[in-house]
Formats: sequence, structure tokens, C-alpha cells
Amino acid sequence: MADMAKEIVNTNGYSNVITVIKGKVEEIELPVPKVDVIISEWMGYFLLFENMLNTVLYARDKWLAEDGVVLPDKCSLHLTAIEDAEYKEDKIEFWNNVYGFDMSCIKKQAMMEPLVDTVDANQIVTNCQLLKTMDISKMTSGDASFTVPFKLTAERNDYIHALVAYFNVSFTKCHKLMGFSTGPRSKATHWKQTVLYLEDVITICEGETLTGSMTVSNNKKNPRDIDIKLKYSLNGQRSQVSRTQFYKMR
Repeated sequence: MADMAKEIVNTNGYSNVITVIKGKVEEIELPVPKVDVIISEWMGYFLLFENMLNTVLYARDKWLAEDGVVLPDKCSLHLTAIEDAEYKEDKIEFWNNVYGFDMSCIKKQAMMEPLVDTVDANQIVTNCQLLKTMDISKMTSGDASFTVPFKLTAERNDYIHALVAYFNVSFTKCHKLMGFSTGPRSKATHWKQTVLYLEDVITICEGETLTGSMTVSNNKKNPRDIDIKLKYSLNGQRSQVSRTQFYKMR
């Protein structure tokens, strides 16, 4: 891509304005001591998957001028709950009986891997809650690992089969506020949403709350992978549940 970019620059007569430098950010040298703007599309699935944020923070600390800007500069992670009986039955419960064979060990593995897919907004059962906000101009790499509480309130009587995470991105340093959302009620993006299926099928009534916490951290063996610990509980009219589940994005 860098070679093609250089050729495009030359073809259009901008070689005296634009310099293309090919290499890893951590290894290259710039022809200037400081820069005014850093622009990077580092966001992965679930915002943090593949751990590209650290490279942006490295570039910021090494090269950004005191009054410089990082774009995008604000990101936020959000959570909601959905009804998704059809998918869970077809793709997860399926392993309980495969042509008469018990393959439920694969079901356990399937439950541990978050699904990246597009969620129909009509499946949403609860409100959407902000989990975490990140200011890329100020944060440190350690801020990408966190534990946050959540409280999701049912907007109708329904079942909950999964929790869904998505993120929003903002360019607040522009002349006009810009940004986008990867949520199920927004225009679809290639990031889609991240679906965490629950072991329990929860029956929830309008006004009841599913409470818990989510812990997010880089996997120790492979820092590009993400470990997610989900605690949730409900003491409702039709369901009483309290459970902890672990997931790995890889």
C-alpha cells in the first residue's frame, strides 16, 4: 500500500508536498522532530481487538507537538442486550445432538468466542449503556484494560440470549464535530457488532434490570487477542440468575 501511495503521489505531482515513509511506526525515523496531526484508523472489532491502539499512543508520545491533535480523538464502548433464539439454536445448541452424537464440548468452545455480526435493531431488548470512554490524546496503554459495571433495563417483556457491544468514534478537534457509530441502530460498518452469547436464556419483564460487570484485558500469550470476563445477574419475576462467563476474541 505504501508503494502504491508513493506512485499515486508522484503521478499527481505532489512529490514535493507529500513524503511516504514505509515501515513500522516503532522502527521508522521521520525527517522532522515533531508533527502537528496524527491520523490513524486503528479500531478493531470490539474497538480494541488486534491491539493497534498502542502503536498510536507510541507515535503520539514520540512525535506529536505540544499543541498537536490525534484523530480520531474520542472513542466509547457501549453495551445492550438482545433476543436471538434462532441463531443460538442453529449455531450453538446444535452441538448437543449432531445426528445422534453428543458434541457439546464444541458448544462450550463456541460460547467462548464472541461473534462479530450485524444485529437487527428489532432484536434489542434493553436500553444501551455507555461502558467506557477513551481520550486518545491523553490516555495511556494501560487504560485499555478495565473493569466496568453495567445496568441494562428491559424496554419490553422478552428473552435475552446475548449481550452486544459496539463502539462510537468522534473527531472533536475538527472545525465541525464529526464521528460515527458502529451500533445496531446506525448505518452498517465493516466492524459490525460483537455478540456475547449467554449460557442462560433469561426471561426479563419490562422495567427489570440485568446488572453486572465486564472486565477487558489483553491476552497474556497473544496481546492481539482480548480476554473478556462477564458477570451478570437478574432477580426478576420470571428469571433468577447469577453467573460469570469468560470469552476470548482471537
